[in-house]
Amino acid sequence: MRIIINLCVIALTALSLPSVAGESIDKSLSVDGATNISVENLRGKVKILAWDKSTVAVTGEIDDKAERFIFEKDGAFIKVKTVMPHHMKSSWHEQGSNLTIHVPKHLRLDFQGVSTDVIVEGLTKSTEVKSVSGNIQVNSLSELIEITSVSGDITSENLSGKIDLSSVSGDIYDKASKGRISLKAVSGHLKTRTQANEVFVNTVSGEIDIMMGDVDELVISTVSGDVDGELSLNTNGLIKMSSVSGDINLGFTNDVQASFRMKSNAGGDLVNKITQDKAKHAKYGPSSKLYFATGNGKASVKASTVSGRLKVYKK
Repeated sequence: MRIIINLCVIALTALSLPSVAGESIDKSLSVDGATNISVENLRGKVKILAWDKSTVAVTGEIDDKAERFIFEKDGAFIKVKTVMPHHMKSSWHEQGSNLTIHVPKHLRLDFQGVSTDVIVEGLTKSTEVKSVSGNIQVNSLSELIEITSVSGDITSENLSGKIDLSSVSGDIYDKASKGRISLKAVSGHLKTRTQANEVFVNTVSGEIDIMMGDVDELVISTVSGDVDGELSLNTNGLIKMSSVSGDINLGFTNDVQASFRMKSNAGGDLVNKITQDKAKHAKYGPSSKLYFATGNGKASVKASTVSGRLKVYKK
């Protein structure tokens, strides 16, 4: 009799064990008042897709080296986590988990990964995604959006709201964004085709390629990276541009009406292809300046460089 009881205990214990390494998973939880979801998967591939159901569903396969898999609700929070050994050493770039997570579109998302490639689509509240070397793709998100990578590339399309995209050495490609967008990189290249009316771009040595619509405010800062941009500057709009040795070429697609103040401090070139006004060189030293106005001059364009080339032109 005791043997039978012990066998039953062992069987029940096995049924209650959490998901383990390499297993397939197909689980769901009712949201039941939850407002936030956190997802942590250190390597592999993860898709997080919005839907209209009131449940969170996880399907796929867990990392072969995972110690356990957590999928639980605690008050307003739902947690999805692949728990890995503390000492992974050189195995970060092995296959890892492959998960698809369907999420109610109104949940706030916090995702963290190391070498995880992640796709996020369709969420309407705040979305925060961080990965070290994995590539990040985000589509059709709105409200508050913060995407961060170290060496992975970031690709975004159809974002709206307050948008912050940043990478160290990875490239950033943005398309059809609206609202307010900030793009930051150290050595990565930045490329955007945006309809945002407030645009902030910062890089150290990476190249910047930006095409914009109607802009209220544009701020560009670069050290040695070159900048090519086009935009339509709204009435009372503001542009601020600065570089150390990088070249900046900015074209206006509308009949821009603004006051221009351009300065070079150590031999840089100032080029004006909008009016006939030319740069004036300092009597002593290598500095120069170029001041002029078009139309009613209500908008403002300010640009400075140390040794780079600043060019403004009519597209």
